[in-house]
Amino acid sequence: SPEQAARMKKLQEQEKRQKVEFRKRMEQEVSQFIQATGEPRRRFQPMNKIERSILHDVAEVAGLTSFSFGDDEDSRYVMVFKKEFAPSDEELEAYRRGEEWDPARAEERRRLRELAAQQEEAELECSSTPPGPPNDYKDKYRHLIGSDAAKAAARTMEANKAYGCVPVANKRDTRSIEEAMNEIRAKKRLRQAEDE
Repeated sequence: SPEQAARMKKLQEQEKRQKVEFRKRMEQEVSQFIQATGEPRRRFQPMNKIERSILHDVAEVAGLTSFSFGDDEDSRYVMVFKKEFAPSDEELEAYRRGEEWDPARAEERRRLRELAAQQEEAELECSSTPPGPPNDYKDKYRHLIGSDAAKAAARTMEANKAYGCVPVANKRDTRSIEEAMNEIRAKKRLRQAEDE
């Protein structure tokens, strides 16, 4: 009926007007937020899907980062972040779990993790390299070639123990074959002369 159509049209216009008003209000809030110096992020009240999408759009236009959090539709809310305070994955995870983000606590946790890693590294170094020269070829090169290859390399070195772990090539005679042969012949001649 015509009245129904008129009522529908009135409702649609009202909705449209509400959206426009809501957007204006969000634009004001966002611009206040941008000017608030000590405020890196702002959490907005829970909103419905349409309102959230309007707020996300306003934030994007203003050059801000925004995310929605909250599991059920009624309690979902938007958080807006200034670009230089864009949230880390860790921070986002906290909000997703419904927790408050405490940067000081997170920094402390990060420092503890770093410390633990450093300690572990130090312990590894202490246990694997005794002070002084490495006494075992395997240990010396394990970090370069892995332990299996190191064992194999150590085996080839065992045979060479007399040289004190210097590759054979370094101990090789540097004289040319000709020089060596001449020397052998000379010694031979000397012996023959002595025998006669």
